[in-house]
Amino acid sequence: MAAKIKKGDRVVVLSGKDKGKTGTVTLALPREEKVVVSGVNIATRHRKPSQANPQGGLERSEAPLHVSKVAIADPASGKATRVRFEQRDGKKVRVAVKSGEVING
Repeated sequence: MAAKIKKGDRVVVLSGKDKGKTGTVTLALPREEKVVVSGVNIATRHRKPSQANPQGGLERSEAPLHVSKVAIADPASGKATRVRFEQRDGKKVRVAVKSGEVING
């Protein structure tokens, strides 16, 4: 089955502490059904000083989100929309349900 959300897509977070935030998918993990979105779901780890990192301190990184917690941002309005697949000019393309616009990719 084709992926509805791919790397490089603009998405809106639907639930959780970052609800309403938008970002770009930097990594898609289809087997785990998760995506990593830039600037969203930041996890902080306290690191002890080590040879590789003599300073130590807080390490912030983006953690994966379940794909059901995000939706594609509509190219026309920027609001969350579902995706459907259509045949256009003999090619299978992703189309935003709300506006009917083709999603690039």
